[in-house]
Amino acid sequence: MIDQETIGLLLKGVNNVTWQSLFMIGVSFVLMYLAIVKDYEPLLLLPIAAGCMLANLPLSPMIAEDGMLTVLYNMGITNEMFPLLIFVGIGALTDFGPLLENPRLVLLGAAGQFGIFLTLIFALLLGFTPPEAASIGIIGAIDGPTSIYVSGILAPHLLGPITVAAYSYMSLVPIILPPVVKLLTTKKERMIRMPYSSRKISRRTRILFPIVVTVLVGTLVPFATPLIGMLMLGNLMKESGAVERLTKASAAEIANTVTLFLGLAIGSTMVGKEFLKPDTLFILILGLAAFAVDGAAGVLFAKLLNWISGGKVNPIIGAAGISAFPMAARVVQRIAQEDDFENFLLMHAMGANAAGQVASVVAGGVLLALMGAGG
Repeated sequence: MIDQETIGLLLKGVNNVTWQSLFMIGVSFVLMYLAIVKDYEPLLLLPIAAGCMLANLPLSPMIAEDGMLTVLYNMGITNEMFPLLIFVGIGALTDFGPLLENPRLVLLGAAGQFGIFLTLIFALLLGFTPPEAASIGIIGAIDGPTSIYVSGILAPHLLGPITVAAYSYMSLVPIILPPVVKLLTTKKERMIRMPYSSRKISRRTRILFPIVVTVLVGTLVPFATPLIGMLMLGNLMKESGAVERLTKASAAEIANTVTLFLGLAIGSTMVGKEFLKPDTLFILILGLAAFAVDGAAGVLFAKLLNWISGGKVNPIIGAAGISAFPMAARVVQRIAQEDDFENFLLMHAMGANAAGQVASVVAGGVLLALMGAGG
């Protein structure tokens, strides 16, 4: 027999079902489909989907004051710990060798952040507050951890849609980037072959690079210190070879565990009544625009370098100046081989992509400085 209290709880649960919660549960199913069937950023989209579903169930204790999802959010998002730990893992997996072989590629990384600041202006014109506009603009970096870090500080109420947009567009780089590149370049430009430097990067240089970058960026853009510091710590561990166990743990076990916790915490912010607002649609549109403009700016700047060099720079490597590492570089290589199968641009694109990784972190710090906020 079901007692009166149980019946009361069942009725209370049913009465708390809203169209918003049902819609968001449907969204969680879509994210699960993209992660499982389409293999779009599954490591994060699947936990986000699970967190979204659990948060939108009627009377879900998971998002109560002491619920698991709330605890995860307070433990790792409020104090920015989760995205910073992710950056240690990213640094441990990143090879800055191609960038060190051709340092001028750092200019392409800088150019690839133009859309962030242009989108910030558009967001202000649409009525978003400056911190909200900055958080929306950082989507253009196509760097999930940076987007989470910046928006978590400046606009935590927009964390859900901003994170979903950032990681969705990361997974769609192979679809979004090629049309932008082909629109702005000719077949002749895409067929330019670039020779490789025979310069060998010494172990000492590889070790000094993360140290120098941390000191330099931390001094010039103090608000970027947590981001650049953790990124370069991971890279220093990798290049030093002195802490192999820590390097492997940062790139694997720690990164995987934090990714799970991060995804669940982000998903818990996607509660229907808060998520389903006109602002969410604007965020998705503006984020896509920021991505497209970043890719276009990188290509156009590379065209300028090509002109200055007398036709020695293939403009499409500029599209890799965004931070989606190493996916953007691989997409650029694929585009090059569509017109010339023997054209090997991957290492040049990897250099631009690594530069974009660093530049996106610096851009995040600049936004925090402009907004007068920091961790």
